[in-house]
Amino acid sequence: MTSRYIAIDWGSTNLRAWLYQGDDCLDSRQSEAGVTRLNGRTFEAVLAQVTEGWDVDTTPVVMAGMVGSNAGWVNVPYLPCPARLSDIGQQLTAVTDNVWIIPGLCVAQDDNHNVMRGEETQLLGARELQPSSLYVMPGTHCKWVRVDGESVTDFRTVMTGELHHVLLKHTLVGAGLPEQVASAQAFEAGLTRGLESPDLLPRLFEVRASHVLGALAREEVSEFLSGLLIGSEVASMTRHASHEQAVTLVASPSLTARYQQAFLLAGRSASAISGDAAFQAGIRSIAHAVAK
Repeated sequence: MTSRYIAIDWGSTNLRAWLYQGDDCLDSRQSEAGVTRLNGRTFEAVLAQVTEGWDVDTTPVVMAGMVGSNAGWVNVPYLPCPARLSDIGQQLTAVTDNVWIIPGLCVAQDDNHNVMRGEETQLLGARELQPSSLYVMPGTHCKWVRVDGESVTDFRTVMTGELHHVLLKHTLVGAGLPEQVASAQAFEAGLTRGLESPDLLPRLFEVRASHVLGALAREEVSEFLSGLLIGSEVASMTRHASHEQAVTLVASPSLTARYQQAFLLAGRSASAISGDAAFQAGIRSIAHAVAK
């Protein structure tokens, strides 16, 4: 692989692409043509459109995310954990000439069955940018990843982001609410409740009851619910973690700020790095490894 390459983050609903020369990003593009939104187009056609003018025929392409799932371009096998981080870049799957997909990771244990696609590339970059023993990767499906030296030993997934969306849009909790507004006070109140009472199921209907009875402003339900879910997640997931264990958050600044607040209220500290920076560092390391 030459020093010039294309990096693709191809998820379920969106696609992001970067053109690199070594470590320098020459151009970047975004598309809503995620793997579930091709609208009858082929993967080859979408790739050609998003990389138009980038000489894709002669420039290597490295892709991560749901493009490698059973709903994607090619169903790329998962690497089972424990897995060495260096193995991720050494087991790429070629889909066409000059185009590769990065494998995801999986855990298959009696008490834990989990998969990830895309986050493994962020994880590679995060490890390079900021070594840690526990990475928390907030998002639609938040990943809690344990790393021992240079190996991923275990990870678990919490559907916090998706649950927030579903509860607000498709259940009685969010029925009939007005437009929601930002509220640091409501978010912190939800965090406190979630951290103190992580048994989430009995608390969910209380969100509706609180605004029906006037204890919670109807336009602040989203913020309170966000705090409740994140607080419950942090309380539940840190219950068995060593208090001295270093925690690094990997996500957008807005999300890491929410989780840092939760960790602080729980009496723990957590550093943060940008999810985009981690992904790009990770995919650069893979591209450079292939080039050797």
